[in-house]
Amino acid sequence: MNADWTAPSSWTKISTVEAHTAGEPLRIVAGGLPPIPGKTMLDKRRYFQKHLDHLRRALILEPRGHADMYGCILTEAVTSDGTFGVLFLHNEGYSTMCGHGIIALSTVIIETGRIPFEGKETVLRIDTPAGRVTAIASVEKGRVTRVAFRNVPSFVFALDHKVSVPGLGNIEVDIAYGGAFYAFCRADRFGFDLVPAEAPQLIDLGRRIKQAVREAFPIRHPFEKELGFLYGTVFVGKPHDGIHHSRNVCVFAEGEVDRSPTGTGLSARSAIESARGNLRAGQAFEVESILGTCFTGRVADKIPYGPYEAVIPEISGPAHITGSSEWIIDPDDPLKNGFVLR
Repeated sequence: MNADWTAPSSWTKISTVEAHTAGEPLRIVAGGLPPIPGKTMLDKRRYFQKHLDHLRRALILEPRGHADMYGCILTEAVTSDGTFGVLFLHNEGYSTMCGHGIIALSTVIIETGRIPFEGKETVLRIDTPAGRVTAIASVEKGRVTRVAFRNVPSFVFALDHKVSVPGLGNIEVDIAYGGAFYAFCRADRFGFDLVPAEAPQLIDLGRRIKQAVREAFPIRHPFEKELGFLYGTVFVGKPHDGIHHSRNVCVFAEGEVDRSPTGTGLSARSAIESARGNLRAGQAFEVESILGTCFTGRVADKIPYGPYEAVIPEISGPAHITGSSEWIIDPDDPLKNGFVLR
């Protein structure tokens, strides 16, 4: 192989930085995309979906990615005091918010020097399609040791809602919003220990529950129609380490399994636990992922949000950079826009 080879100028070249948060990947697009117009992040999300979706598919799906790959695109801020904006990508389309993505992106932004840091904490005001998210990165000797973010208002949509799932009968779910809507159910109801070996069964059941809830229960956001959809199913179980609060496994988008405890899912759980009287304001609770990695959550504040009593969750965890890449897209490649084969 010729080490000096470069792709022809007519080929698309996209550079990325690779990272993970508690095991969940994040592919951050660092360069090579055309401008993404829009006055709001929802405008930008809509534009990318309509005009540039082939690039999402090329970067997230095979052969450059895989069924469980996750990514994001850095944009300019859309608010006067914003640090930057971000769009989130997955196998099915575009998330409205992503907690593990906020943690990893904040880590990468600071450790690669894109944003200078001062002192032991750096505050990032991030514009997302779901709204403003504020991240606080803890820095020691130039390294980000942990990122905490205050999420958008999170609230309970329904508690103990019964839904009929083909092959399972009636089950109870809680539905809550933490930047995206999730259906929560107890793992022990299905005999799950929430371990990696159960991933195929979790994907199957998570998809079936999500579809059943969608068909039986219209999901509406109080202010923004585009945010009103069910994003995933979260199975909640006992922790494997007794010092932790519980274990979360989220199946989202088109059957993706989150390797992290799910930042938006944990935000929604904060609202549920608060509504049930199980979580005091300021009380921390540590939740495991399917890998045993952890996020810490707490209720930082409570506010009215339309017809709901919402919480402002604060979620924290560590992330790590894993690499950098330049991806090329050959216009003559019949699979240039990606495919998925689980």
